[in-house]
Amino acid sequence: MLNIDDSVLVIVDIQEKLVMASGKYSPVAKACKLAEAAKILNIPVIVTEQYPKGLGCTVPELAGVLPGDTFWAEKTGFSALLTPEFADKINSLGRKQIVICGIEAHICVYQTICDMLDRGFEVYFVKDCSASRNKYEFKTGVDLIRQCGAKVTCCEIVLFEWLKTSKHDDFKAVQSLIK
Repeated sequence: MLNIDDSVLVIVDIQEKLVMASGKYSPVAKACKLAEAAKILNIPVIVTEQYPKGLGCTVPELAGVLPGDTFWAEKTGFSALLTPEFADKINSLGRKQIVICGIEAHICVYQTICDMLDRGFEVYFVKDCSASRNKYEFKTGVDLIRQCGAKVTCCEIVLFEWLKTSKHDDFKAVQSLIK
């Protein structure tokens, strides 16, 4: 299970044009809850943006709830680990559990997960905080993510694994995100 002290939240490319292309399957609301919980629980957050000049920036709703010390990495490679700044940051944190979500699930999220697994990280793909432009690619991406060895989970499972108990000091604050 997830552990607060060993987790990092990685949010991949939840950017303006990609969110618009995901249509009714937009993951923004759930991704915001995940980011807010990470902020409450002091879990490091890394956000990537794929070629923001063309795809826009991280959507304002999400950017507005991120912790102040969020690490931002602009990238052009599909796997975030192809970006040296991202790779250096993830390694410098010394944590092994990667909670990851984003857009496009079947491209950038999938390739980042594969590279993270190859480097020995334990990866948790948050399905309901992720999307692709169409349902078929999303389903295929999720299938591949599962096949390569990542754990497929959802926002609420992540939040309650981080908390472990209703006696956690931040239980009410995190619980309020899903009520």
